[in-house]
Amino acid sequence: MSTDPARERHTVLAMDPVRNPYAPGAGQRPPELAGRDGELSAFDVVLERIAHGRPERSLVLTGLRGVGKTVLLNQLRSAAISRGWGTGKIEARPDQSLRRPVSSALHMALRELGPRHGDQESVAEVLGVVKAFAMRGQPAGSSGAPTKVRDRWQPGIDVPAATGRADSGDMEIDLVELLSDAAGVAADIGSGIALFIDEMQDVQPDDVSAICAACHELSQQGSPLIVVGAGLPHLPAVLSASKSYSERLFRYLRIDRLERDAADRALIAPAGREGVEFEQGALDALYDAADGYPYFVQAYGKVTWDVAASSPITAADVAMAAPVAEAELAVGFFGSRYDRATPAEREYMHAMAELGGPGGAAVLTSEVAVSLGRKPASLSPARDSLIKKGLVYSAERGQIAFTVPHFGRYLLRHPD
Repeated sequence: MSTDPARERHTVLAMDPVRNPYAPGAGQRPPELAGRDGELSAFDVVLERIAHGRPERSLVLTGLRGVGKTVLLNQLRSAAISRGWGTGKIEARPDQSLRRPVSSALHMALRELGPRHGDQESVAEVLGVVKAFAMRGQPAGSSGAPTKVRDRWQPGIDVPAATGRADSGDMEIDLVELLSDAAGVAADIGSGIALFIDEMQDVQPDDVSAICAACHELSQQGSPLIVVGAGLPHLPAVLSASKSYSERLFRYLRIDRLERDAADRALIAPAGREGVEFEQGALDALYDAADGYPYFVQAYGKVTWDVAASSPITAADVAMAAPVAEAELAVGFFGSRYDRATPAEREYMHAMAELGGPGGAAVLTSEVAVSLGRKPASLSPARDSLIKKGLVYSAERGQIAFTVPHFGRYLLRHPD
């Protein structure tokens, strides 16, 4: 039976690994952002309402690792920029105050808005407030005295630091004054500012309280500045523990795994642009393997493309690719996190996996203690350390769960 040489050349080129469209990576935008239309539309409504002077709450995205929170956060930022808003983004760290990151983010936002403002002197005054806010967080020297000028961190703002504004040293007072002044610049030109905070569950307690207080004040003022945070599923509890009214300050959006049609579209659309198709059996097998989690969809899709010899991609191609993809995930996605844990923390996680099963269900901390033959109080240090490392979270009072999907399955397959 003769074959068409042109078709053969097309097939070889289509499966060229250089043209592989899938992109598993931390915060890396997939070639097809499928299944997030609802969240993007909701954010458009927020921006439109604020543009018309309507009161609106700030947003908080929550979900497990690997569901695409950072990707969506970046997409929301792009939407704000396209509307002419000033934006800044920070990634919270548990050992870092928000003073420097917030000042840098607002500096960036004001630089975007500043050229459109008719009164450059007033913009410079607000930049002076940003600088004062940043510099107020300078650490003292070993003797308790302020550090020498040459040793001080400089925020890169070429105006004198303001005096008497956002420089009290009280984070809650200072942040309210800072964000209010920055919002005033945006309001003058009929625009807004959006401050994006990734890994928001890692914000220090005093700073969480300050963020809630600032959002409360800005909402009452009708100021055109919103905070858009993203974090692990227990982030709402972190905010609620800081301010009892936090549930009324934010609109919470739970980001979860993709529905079947969205997961298929995330695979089909990028491949289609390269002239490659999937058989239905391949899509079924890929959904079973990835379980709808966006990171896994990209990881399995990438390896399957490299393994497949021609289009259409078949279930046999997926079966051949799955062990390779799982091995890569075991090292780069699961293993890198497991390696950060101490022996005591690993013992705790293995007990969680045994109790929660392959599905990684939340388990009772008391059951973990029984499983390990230990008193609950003796396991508190390991549990608290795992929470700080972002490996587990407290799903509800007395319960614990993995922050990473399929982590329980990984641990069951890789016992100590």
